[in-house]
Amino acid sequence: MIHFLRLVFTTGSLLIAFSSAELSILIFPALSCLNVAGLLLLVTNIQVSNLFGSHQSIIITLHIGCILSSPVVFLIIKILHERGISLRSSFLFISGCSVIHLLRTFLLMPKTHIPYPLPEGYTYGMSCCGQSNSMEQQGAETTESNGEVQRERGAVPQAGDTQPSENTAANVMSFRSCVLSWFFLLHLVWFSAIQLNVLFIIGTLNPMLTRLANGDPSLVSSYTNAFAFTQLCGILCSPLNGLIIDRNKRKPRAPGETEKEADLRSSVLSLFLTALLCLLFSICASIPVLPLQYFTFVLLVLTNSFQLGGHSSFIRIIFPSCHYGKLFGLVLCLSGVVVLLQFPLIILVNDVLQGNPLYVKIGLIILSLLAFLHPLYVYLHCRRQAAHRLSLNS
Repeated sequence: MIHFLRLVFTTGSLLIAFSSAELSILIFPALSCLNVAGLLLLVTNIQVSNLFGSHQSIIITLHIGCILSSPVVFLIIKILHERGISLRSSFLFISGCSVIHLLRTFLLMPKTHIPYPLPEGYTYGMSCCGQSNSMEQQGAETTESNGEVQRERGAVPQAGDTQPSENTAANVMSFRSCVLSWFFLLHLVWFSAIQLNVLFIIGTLNPMLTRLANGDPSLVSSYTNAFAFTQLCGILCSPLNGLIIDRNKRKPRAPGETEKEADLRSSVLSLFLTALLCLLFSICASIPVLPLQYFTFVLLVLTNSFQLGGHSSFIRIIFPSCHYGKLFGLVLCLSGVVVLLQFPLIILVNDVLQGNPLYVKIGLIILSLLAFLHPLYVYLHCRRQAAHRLSLNS
């Protein structure tokens, strides 16, 4: 996977480096390659959070923040270009940086995924290379002998619908069972509703600012710059979501409550706040007051940070780790299909509504209310589990 990632990343950066006005068509496959490489890098790196125990969600959301703040690289390239360094030189340098991924593959990453819970004595880094076989065997033995921990992480046998995990003989939920569960379906609705709102408003941002500024290019430019700089703050906002999810890690759990149940209960607030931020963001973006758009930009970066961080953490909490990458990518893929609706909506705004997106934005505000179904379902599920534990203990 890492070798494929490095190849795709290098290909994308080289295509941009050798593009020109005559070969501008290269930009499209280049951006596709960089996007795919970025997502693959994110998914493979997120497993590092397994090494941090009670701070897992903070590490996950920190990775998300790095992704959201990555446009700062293009800002640096722009500044260098203004000082005489060509775009080709900058992107050739970025292509050369792919050697970092190569060194990381051989010096840091284990041959397989980083297990969770970690086997006793597990080490990470160069020492894994020499002890990989013994460590994998030790990890399997430890996990097999600790069925309670395995069950807490979502590997609960389901009659007639199971498959063996990679490292243990225990059965886990099948991928099909995960996809058809209400947790996954409502999570997909939550993610898609937020994503469609965010991308539509970003896609119509410049025409909206132009209309509100009465066509003043300098005023539009100042607001566009403010928008760009606020988006670079993702790395500062994302860990806030991780703190919310991990806030109960060090607190004693209720009698009979598993680690998975405690994590799921903690995720309710994160999911709810993300839906609330999206709703507030959509409302502010619909109000035709230019100074208010500064607050809209702040809500946008918060929504993006909480959405991606909450998505990663929820998939890790509720589903078996052996399906993490598949489910993570499937949500992005299916939500991408839903987001294609933004194009007919933009056509509707331009051709039918004379460039005024107000009615479409009101419709998206109503759509964003669907995102609240997910935290509500998780909350009711946690209450049912708590009531069941109480009845067993009484």
